[in-house]
Amino acid sequence: MKLALCAGLVGGVLAACGAMPEILPPSEQPLAPETVSLLGKKGMSTSAPIFVRIFKEESELEVWKMRDDGRFYHFKTYPICNWSGELGPKQAQGDMQAPEGFYSISETQMNPNSKFYLAFNLGYPNAYDRALGRTGEALMVHGKCKSAGCYAMTDALAEEIYALARDAFRSGQTSFQVHAFPFRMTAEKLDRFKKHKWYTFWSTLKQGYDFFEINRVPPAVAVCEKRYVVNAVMTAQQRIDPLGRCPTFLRPQLQPFSPRASDGTLATERITAPGPKTRDATEVAVTTTRAQEVFANSQAANSQAFGFGETGGLPDTRASGMTFPGASALGYNP
Repeated sequence: MKLALCAGLVGGVLAACGAMPEILPPSEQPLAPETVSLLGKKGMSTSAPIFVRIFKEESELEVWKMRDDGRFYHFKTYPICNWSGELGPKQAQGDMQAPEGFYSISETQMNPNSKFYLAFNLGYPNAYDRALGRTGEALMVHGKCKSAGCYAMTDALAEEIYALARDAFRSGQTSFQVHAFPFRMTAEKLDRFKKHKWYTFWSTLKQGYDFFEINRVPPAVAVCEKRYVVNAVMTAQQRIDPLGRCPTFLRPQLQPFSPRASDGTLATERITAPGPKTRDATEVAVTTTRAQEVFANSQAANSQAFGFGETGGLPDTRASGMTFPGASALGYNP
């Protein structure tokens, strides 16, 4: 009788264990009910394509979702918990800089087993970075709020962003764009840095920013002559050499974004997720201004030493035939 009772107890325990729900890893966690509800309120499908923008100075990452009119609408802004370095692109392994530029993320760049909770690789160095001889690897958007050249979120926010990308991939999106900017690229903010060494580069990034702001569609971006070309569509399928001359591009003119009457509020609404920001925008701006002053002073000294005139803060090498160290990295094309 005791044996029968024990057998019954064991059987009951095993049956209970068998009924326990499967514990999913972080990479497979479904979107929270409130996130799904917000998507529904915004007329967005979990399967719709996404687009991501990053702003260093503001420490913010935006996720945009495509709606049924083919345009992208703001879903949510996420605070970036931490990023390292200063305003300006990453140039070399170990410089602690977080990348700036136009990056494309495929499903193979998603890392469900990251030691920083969850991550996706930005794809640095891309064709532009490689054309300039830049080095570095494994630059991510990830969790854990720790950065050595990456954009680090809290784990909870990293999980939601990861899930939004995962669901878009599983529904057919082959890649999504990440545009990483030094700051929100308004004319007023860019004008603060007219003499900064990265002004020309940032002006090119602003073209991509402006295109999206006007059209609510990410622009096609090509790399040739060691520079980005925004809104560049090939006339025929061919390989573009990042180091070679730019081919003839089509520059399609889209109908500027104009929301339907029923979508007016949705088109301007901005929702921000709660979360910490380690980097203070004022501190970032002050640091960048100091770097700008150092650069401007060094350029003035170089101009005096070599007898060159100033062309946008850089010596004019065209007349002399001389080259200026670092000119190509600054987007300067003599």
